[in-house]
Amino acid sequence: MLAQPEIAPGRWPLLGHTVPLLRDPLGLFSAVRERGEVVRLFLGPLPVYLVTTPELAWQLLVTDGAKFDKGIVFDKMRPLFGDGLATSNGELNRRQRRLVQPAFHRDRIAGYADQTITRLAAEVADSWQAGQIVDFGERMQDFALTAAGRTLFSTELGDEVLTEIQRSIPIMLKYVLLRAFSPGWVEKLPIPPNRRFDAAAARLRRVITEAVVSARSSGTDHGDLLSMLLLARDEETGEGMSDRQVRDEVITILTTGAETTAVALAWFFHELGRHSAVERRFHAEIDRVLGGRPVRFGDLPALEYTQRIIHEIGRRTPPLILMRRAREDVELGGVPVPAGAEVAVSQHTLHQDPRHFPDPGRFDPDRWTAERLAALPRGAFIPFGAGARLCPGHFLAPAEIAIAAVTIGARWRLVPVPGKPVRTKIKATMQPDRLPMLVTPRDATSG
Repeated sequence: MLAQPEIAPGRWPLLGHTVPLLRDPLGLFSAVRERGEVVRLFLGPLPVYLVTTPELAWQLLVTDGAKFDKGIVFDKMRPLFGDGLATSNGELNRRQRRLVQPAFHRDRIAGYADQTITRLAAEVADSWQAGQIVDFGERMQDFALTAAGRTLFSTELGDEVLTEIQRSIPIMLKYVLLRAFSPGWVEKLPIPPNRRFDAAAARLRRVITEAVVSARSSGTDHGDLLSMLLLARDEETGEGMSDRQVRDEVITILTTGAETTAVALAWFFHELGRHSAVERRFHAEIDRVLGGRPVRFGDLPALEYTQRIIHEIGRRTPPLILMRRAREDVELGGVPVPAGAEVAVSQHTLHQDPRHFPDPGRFDPDRWTAERLAALPRGAFIPFGAGARLCPGHFLAPAEIAIAAVTIGARWRLVPVPGKPVRTKIKATMQPDRLPMLVTPRDATSG
C-alpha cells in the first residue's frame, strides 16, 4: 500500500505554511527531513509534496524530469520573467534553451571574463582605500548588476539601461519571496509590496524592450550577450527569437545571474574574515598561481582551493527551493503524486543533510576535494538545479565569482567589523543583512 506523507510542522489555518516560510524558511526546511522522504507543505490551501533526499531530488529533476513542468512559484514570477527559461514549459522551454545555450559557451564566457568581469572587479578594488569601512554586500550587488549589464549590453546600449537595472532589480528581489510563497489572492491585494514589485517589473520590461529593438535595428554584432541572443537561430527550424522572447531571456539572466554572484561573493569574504586559515590558503594560492599579474579565465583550473571555497558557499547558501508540477500521475518514494500536483525540493534541506555533509553547520572547503566530491550521491548538491532545466549560467556564475574574488583578494583583506553581527536575510536567496567590512591591505598583515 502506498504511503501518505506527513504534514510539515507549523501549518496555519487558511494560510498553510506561508507564515513559517516567510518568517523562518531555513528552520522549516531543516525540520522536514525528520518527517520522511516526502513531506506535505501547504501554500494556503494548496498542497505541495516536498522531497527531502538526494535520490528523490534526482528522480524529480532528472530521471522523471519529463513528467514535470515548472511549478506555481514560477507561475507567480511570470509578470517579471515573461516566458523566459525560468518560467516556460514544454516545447517553448526546449526551443529557448537551444537558442540561449550558445551564449554561455565556454569561449564566450572566456570573453566575458577577460574583457568585462576582470576589469570591473579591478575597478571595485581600485575604488577602496586602506582603513575604509564598506557595506560589502551592497557593493557586491552593485558589482554583479554592473557586470551582468555590461556582459549583456554593449557600452552604447548598456549606459542607457544600467541605471534602471540597478534601480528595479533590487526592488523586485526584495519582494519576490512574499509573492512566491503567499496564496494567490495575496498578490492581487493593492498593498505597497505588490505595487512596488509590479511597477519595477514594468519599468524593467519597458527599458529592456527598447534596448532590444534598438540593437536589432542596428544589425551590428557588438560582441555582447544580447547580440548572441538576437543572432541565435534554431538548428531545427532556422528561426530566431522575437523581441519579446529576447527581452524575457535578458530579464531572466539579469535577475537570476546577478543575484547568485552578489550573494556568493558577499558570503565568500564574510567566511574568509571568520576563518583565518582558509584566508591564508586562499591568498597563498593567488600568489602562487598569478605571481602578481591580473587573473585570466585560463587561470581558473589552477585556482583549485578557490573553487572549493565557492562550492562550500554554494552548499551553505543555496537558493531556497525548486518547484515542479506533475504532468501525470507519478510515484515518489512510495508516495502517489497525482497529475497537476505541486512538487518541490529544497536545496537547503539537501545541502545540510549530515549523512552526506558531516557537521553541516561547519564551514569546510576541504569537503570538496575530488575524492569527496566523487563520493556524493547524485542530487546531494544541486545549487543550479539539475537535468534538462539546469541553469544555463551554471558555468558562468562560478567563473565570475572566482575572478572577482581573486582580483579583490590579491590586494585586500576584508575584515569583519567588531560588534556588528551578520544575520541572514531571506529574499530569493540567503543574503547577509548588512555586511560592514574593514578594507585592509594584504601587505599590512601576515595574510
